[in-house]
Amino acid sequence: MYKRSLRIAVIVFFVLLVLLAHFGGRMTAVESFTFAAEKREVYLTFDDGPSTVVTNRILDTLARENVEATFFVVGERVRGRESTLRRIAEEGHTLGVHSNTHRYGEIYASEEAFLKDVTDCAAVIRRVTGLTPTCYRFPGGGTHARERALLEKLGYRIVSWNAVCGDEEIPHADAATLTATALSTARGKRRVVLLMHDSAPHAATAEALPAIIEQFRQDGYVFCAF
Repeated sequence: MYKRSLRIAVIVFFVLLVLLAHFGGRMTAVESFTFAAEKREVYLTFDDGPSTVVTNRILDTLARENVEATFFVVGERVRGRESTLRRIAEEGHTLGVHSNTHRYGEIYASEEAFLKDVTDCAAVIRRVTGLTPTCYRFPGGGTHARERALLEKLGYRIVSWNAVCGDEEIPHADAATLTATALSTARGKRRVVLLMHDSAPHAATAEALPAIIEQFRQDGYVFCAF
């Protein structure tokens, strides 16, 4: 009787071990899947800089908040602001080409003009920082299928956006309005690429940035750069 009870106890013990392993593994898999499914990413992107005051205020906030971002540069605006461009690179942010002149009529006049604008801006970034940019954002937005094919042959990653803070769309918007617009246009998106600007007229964008970062963090977003 004792041996029989012992055998039953051993069998029950092993069955329990198997069940625990099975359901423990399933729970781990479910937890991993849930985390992956719920992961949210936000890419803070800044166009049209660098500028002396606004870009540096933005960099101060990013450093304080330990957030990386992506800056799409206008080559002609680097002159006299080389230290700001170097700071962007040295603090671990991504530098991308936006244009050399930001003059649409010249940029899109021909394939040759377009490619010259791209290579001139990239050359400025490379000369000042030693980095070769691999990201591009079209000045003025849009699709530009012909130019896209040219860029892809050169190895550029083309970056658009799916949310805005409104610093170009809403005249004279204050920081609270920019924050609200950023959150509103990003709502429901698991991967947000937020368009902002760091050129001289956009002091309100720099002012809004701490609240924008705080709100995205509260909503469970992870900050990324290209």
